[in-house]
Amino acid sequence: MPGSHLPLMEEGMARWPFGPPNAGIALDLAGAPPSLDELRALVEERWKALPRLTQTLVAPGGARTGLAWWTGRHRWARRDGHDLARQIDSADLTLRDAVRQWFHTPFPADRPPWSLHLLRGATEGEFSLLFRMHHSLLDGRSLTTLLRALFDDGRPLDGAASLAVPGPRRRTVRPGPTGGGPPGLLTTGRAVPLPHRGPREPAYTVVRLRADVLRAARAAVCGGAAGSGRPATTNEVFLATVSGVLRACLTASDSGGGDRDPDARQVWLSVPVDERPDDCGEFLGNAFANVRVSAPVTLSDPAARLSACIGLLTTVTRPRRTAEKLVEGTLAAVPGATLALAGGKIFAPAYAPAACSYVHLREQGQTLAGRPLRHLTIVPMVPPADTATFALGGCTKGHTLSVATNSGSQDAGLLAEAFLDELTLLAEGAR
Repeated sequence: MPGSHLPLMEEGMARWPFGPPNAGIALDLAGAPPSLDELRALVEERWKALPRLTQTLVAPGGARTGLAWWTGRHRWARRDGHDLARQIDSADLTLRDAVRQWFHTPFPADRPPWSLHLLRGATEGEFSLLFRMHHSLLDGRSLTTLLRALFDDGRPLDGAASLAVPGPRRRTVRPGPTGGGPPGLLTTGRAVPLPHRGPREPAYTVVRLRADVLRAARAAVCGGAAGSGRPATTNEVFLATVSGVLRACLTASDSGGGDRDPDARQVWLSVPVDERPDDCGEFLGNAFANVRVSAPVTLSDPAARLSACIGLLTTVTRPRRTAEKLVEGTLAAVPGATLALAGGKIFAPAYAPAACSYVHLREQGQTLAGRPLRHLTIVPMVPPADTATFALGGCTKGHTLSVATNSGSQDAGLLAEAFLDELTLLAEGAR
């Protein structure tokens, strides 16, 4: 709520040590772009009642040293009457150009930390609409809620619903058929060496997935309950393919990624999952939890890896326990100390060498001012050093993979190519 301190997760993102905690989603649409006046009028109509979009982020007082740094907390400050049109502009840039220029630049302190940009499309006859935000402000589900409202069949979002904070709950991974639950909060596993080609710096790349290849990969095994015979979900294919990429990295570095080392420490994938109940679906803010799941990197067969990922992300939701509330309240009271003590472990490559995020719009025939949606592309935050983020954006027209890393553009490109290769292997095994 405006004026309140940030919850611990949002405070952690506000103190993100690897670069400004900026993230976003881009929509690729066919046709000529609408005018800025047309877009601003649409935003004013559909988003005008949303208090979250008028807030500024206020940093703790004092220098970044001393007691104020250890105990101070960020907070939200409301700016009533703020003109949303000030947050919307256009630029003669592609998405990749924009990421290089904007995603490593902090938002101005005196304005709400989000912006909407009209950009050049990656191909002729297309344009992109990029929503960029400070991740403490919104999560991926919030972004899809906002962007859906702009489509031609959308409607103005309700301010009261956008403030309906989901109750305290926890989402955890249900134990799989082989037994064993999720790892402990500070449990680490095995780091995965990235290729480390070229200079180490934040980097981002995008590739589009072939629909027929993804469809064939889903058919490589049948998942679900016994006898259901359903294809694997796109998310299960996604996790299995990333696991194949990590296995290839381990094998290339001679770090025991193959069957030679079946009892090695587990490789964990970090996956954000939405915690909104059905009656809080339009809440704008951060209502997700990061869960860690086991990457089957010791399996050499792509289909076997996919089988191991079936049901891997099946989660259960439960209320927070009293002890959890007490511990989290204590940790939130001294965020600087908490992050200093825990950051060395939770940001380490052995904690989660890769994060996997999937955002999708399932609705058919989405158009914005008559322009049909072609692709949805995610721009994740700069990940921790020596880790990678794989982000899959999907709509009915296809899927786009983004890869972000701190280890340079060559690594980002190599990881994206490896993903395409692993996906192709999985698809070929189904034919």
